[in-house]
Amino acid sequence: MLDKISDRAREIGDEVERFVREVVVPYESDPRRDHHGAPTDALMHEMRAKARDAGVLTPHILEDGSHLTQVETAYVLIRSGLSPLGPLALNTAAPDEGNMYLLGHVGSDHLKEKFLRKMVAGEARSAFLMTEPAVDGGAGSDPSMMQTTCRRDGNHWVVNGTKAFITGADGAGVGIVMAKSEEPDSAGGACMFLVDLPDPAIRIDHVPNTIDSSMPGGHATVRIEGLRVPADQMLGDAGEGFKYAQIRLSPARLSHCMRWLGACIRAHEIATDYACRRMAFGKQLIDHEGVGFMLAENRIDLKQAELMVYWCADVLDTGDLGTTESSMAKVAVSEALMRIADRCVQVMGGTGVTDKTIVEQVFREIRAFRIYDGPTEVHKWSLAKKIKREWREADATADRD
Repeated sequence: MLDKISDRAREIGDEVERFVREVVVPYESDPRRDHHGAPTDALMHEMRAKARDAGVLTPHILEDGSHLTQVETAYVLIRSGLSPLGPLALNTAAPDEGNMYLLGHVGSDHLKEKFLRKMVAGEARSAFLMTEPAVDGGAGSDPSMMQTTCRRDGNHWVVNGTKAFITGADGAGVGIVMAKSEEPDSAGGACMFLVDLPDPAIRIDHVPNTIDSSMPGGHATVRIEGLRVPADQMLGDAGEGFKYAQIRLSPARLSHCMRWLGACIRAHEIATDYACRRMAFGKQLIDHEGVGFMLAENRIDLKQAELMVYWCADVLDTGDLGTTESSMAKVAVSEALMRIADRCVQVMGGTGVTDKTIVEQVFREIRAFRIYDGPTEVHKWSLAKKIKREWREADATADRD
């Protein structure tokens, strides 16, 4: 798959890596964090200004509005992830990257001009309001359980409901709101709407403290009461929201894999440097089999994760939604990266659990990554259902023969 990366994309990716290592990494010790430990918007805008000046802001979207291929995007986003701050600085972070992808593929010219332009320019963060509180029986890994509703009222739609774990909602300038239609011609399907934030009808109830801390705005619980959205701010067609969610989620899952692979590459570099410098029992740590083997296993897992990312990216480039492939990649890569991050902490001992390096943060972020965009178990369950369906189809064909 690497032979499908153009010289232009390689140049972009290499410049992104240089920028992250030389400009972004020093910001890792910057104290501008909110009470949840996430970077403040002031820190984000300062880094983005430097990325804009360096010509690497939103590097996967070209000046004419076209996108790099998924394989090329992988080459770039892996490098943007070499620092936990990298995706934020370069505007390749979740949920913005996935939201830009969705708007670019489904949005009307009106929505692209009103919302996508400022997102691509790095001027506004965005939020994707789909997940709902589990205590209310709302949508989580199963979006068909959606409780948030929308109904027509003249040339507007009115939305009501509660959302949970909405990444970046606090401080976002753009929101994509997903709701189940009450209109008979929508057959109970979901709709998506673009809204300017903040909006008095969208209230943040609270932002919980979570194990991860790389995303501004945290993961808020949001209450929507009487939100009126102009009809021309519906994304696509009424009742097609679940289909659009899949258009977004398959590449978004893979983009997560790309970014966090970059973070684990860096964590492995830090752990390797530590093991090669630290002496214990008369020799370097890496010369102790227990430590050296962990780093060797890291190298194996890193390569397997990289190959899985590029393979799935290549499938998406064929035009297939790649839901099965993205599920497999999400499981394989997130679990491999968790092993890598855990070994890095273990190799570094006490230093590994401190904030002297990014290793402990990468460990926390990867642990959260195993849950968001679908936990491992949900993807395995989905894959098992497909395996059973394929068996039934093959068995039926055998009976006919």
